[in-house]
Amino acid sequence: MNRTILDIHILQTVPPSNLNRDDTGTPKSATYGGVRRSRVSSQAWKRATREAFGELLDSSELGIRTKKVVEVLAERVMELDSSLPPAAAQALAAETITTATGSKVAVPGRKSKQDAEDAAPAESTYLMFLSNRQYGALAAMTVEGGKGGDLQALKDFFKVKENKSRAKQLVLTEHSVDIALFGRMVADSTDLNVDAAAQVAHALSVHAVEVESDYYTAVDDKNTDAETGAGMIGTIDFNSATLYRYAALDVNRLQENLGAGHDDARPVEPTRRAVAAFLEGFITSLPTGKINTFGNQTLPAAVIVKVRSRRPVSYVAAFEEPVALSKGGGFLKGSCKRLARFVPDLEASFGLSGGPEGWVLRVGEETEDLSELGRTVNLPELLVEVGDAVAARLAPEPSENGGPDGGSSGAAPESGA
Repeated sequence: MNRTILDIHILQTVPPSNLNRDDTGTPKSATYGGVRRSRVSSQAWKRATREAFGELLDSSELGIRTKKVVEVLAERVMELDSSLPPAAAQALAAETITTATGSKVAVPGRKSKQDAEDAAPAESTYLMFLSNRQYGALAAMTVEGGKGGDLQALKDFFKVKENKSRAKQLVLTEHSVDIALFGRMVADSTDLNVDAAAQVAHALSVHAVEVESDYYTAVDDKNTDAETGAGMIGTIDFNSATLYRYAALDVNRLQENLGAGHDDARPVEPTRRAVAAFLEGFITSLPTGKINTFGNQTLPAAVIVKVRSRRPVSYVAAFEEPVALSKGGGFLKGSCKRLARFVPDLEASFGLSGGPEGWVLRVGEETEDLSELGRTVNLPELLVEVGDAVAARLAPEPSENGGPDGGSSGAAPESGA
């Protein structure tokens, strides 16, 4: 059966900015097509997308990625049993986390004597990604097994094979949208890993870019007329660019991740909501590096969304030869012309033309050449129409007796997001 894969292609102009800097404070870059390009890492834009989910989804649909898993679970335990002191709740939470995830937890080393004297919950040795619903279920099980804060009772509770298996199963069910999209790695228990449904490419400028430096000074407000000179001086590196951004979403894998561990038929609606949230979050989000310094608050000039049935396809090769500056200045119009020529040629050559749906969201005359690559829509229309298309493709097919056959999940491609 056909799979459902979404390709999201974006052109976005960014004025002087430092969205994503390296260890020296310089905007990240990469060589492509033999020239130096501006680059924004995939991790930076995935983080920005996850941050956007806070306004797009209910907190119950999201996860928490932290080393402080014991502290988070202990807080949930105390919400269920307010009689427990923090130290007892933390001890119970540590035991549950160890049992459910197979990960070791330990109190982190302290930098001072005062730190050592302060009570501190144990932490995992690496960032752990659990959903809010998983925390809630684990907290309920902790209270069930460790009645009244009895740590030994909880240990005995988990010695029962069925209880230990149930604890592990809780971490395999009720995945949050962000875990389903971006995956989860549990180093100590690989069976708890979740393969990502989304791939996000490093954003690259479509043209060669040079890094510039801003020399700044700051005046001390309390200086007198006799005290000349700046209170602080420094430099900030920046660049400006027209970026090509790309992401691919394996909708079948997303549905599997959201429904993992459930015996009943997987409903389409949670997947539709997750797809819409990812689309809006990825399209409208912006990494916040030096955002207060540069105020580079732009939105994309063009978005192309394509539905694929076999594998994702990036259009980055259209820009392997850097786009030249147009006569009137700017790279956007030339980028759109390049895509308008490249995409039909690519899709015709590989038998992709005349396939599933495509949509184009664009702003301004410079992007007019893209109008033939899909149905022109605004953002609200895009979210609704892509959601409807996804729901229609995932809907269970009627069996011979008229009942559902369970729908299609298909094999999922590798996803390294």
